[in-house]
Parts: sequence; structure tokens; C-alpha cells
Amino acid sequence: MRILSLLTLAVVSAITVAAPASAARLICEYSARLSSQDHFNSNGERLDSVAAIIRQDRYYFHVQGAGDAEDEDDCFFGSKSNRELLERMVSRGRIDAAARRAIVNGTPMIRVRIYRDNIGDYCVVAVF
Repeated sequence: MRILSLLTLAVVSAITVAAPASAARLICEYSARLSSQDHFNSNGERLDSVAAIIRQDRYYFHVQGAGDAEDEDDCFFGSKSNRELLERMVSRGRIDAAARRAIVNGTPMIRVRIYRDNIGDYCVVAVF
């Protein structure tokens, strides 16, 4: 019994040490298809950044009501001011190079997770 208690304490201590002091909190997540229309702004100009393409997708979904069939609603990008934050949120977050290329050059399904920490909001974007 004493060995089990010591083992439990060691595991809890290791988890506590590994966790950051200002742990981020997940505030929203959704999936969306980034279709070809999401790669162009309203002036017909080609978008070339992850944030701009995701922002356009959310604009079509929330403002135009023209999301793709696979798009899910989100609890964050319904407001214009929150969509304007996307560039900063993506730059503070994580996206690997392969996912970045897939988003800029293709029409992948993405999973976006929006987190809040003591500095602000950020996105983690994955392609699947």
C-alpha cells in the first residue's frame, strides 16, 4: 500500500512539474472544409496565408451563410472583431509546415482549436 501511495505521488508530481504555470484553457473548437472559394477575397484576389484563408472561411460561414456542407459552427468567429484577430492567433499558435502547405495550396478539412491563456487567445490548426 505504501509503495502504491509513493508511486501515485511521484506520478502526480511529474504531471504537476510538466504542466505550465499558466495552463491554457480550450474555449472553442470546430472543423471546416477550406474550399476554393475560401482562397479568394471579395475582390477576387488570391489569399496566401493560413490566417487569411481561415478568416475567409469563417466570413462565408457566419456573414454570407455560405459555408461548405462539412463546416461546423464555432463559438468565436461570429463577430468581425474576433475574425480580425485570426492573424495574431495563428501566429501565436501551432501549425506544422505540411499543414500550412495543404491549407494554402489545397482544400483540406481542418480542425481549429482556440485556446486562451494569460497572454491572450491563440489557435492550433490541424489538417485531416
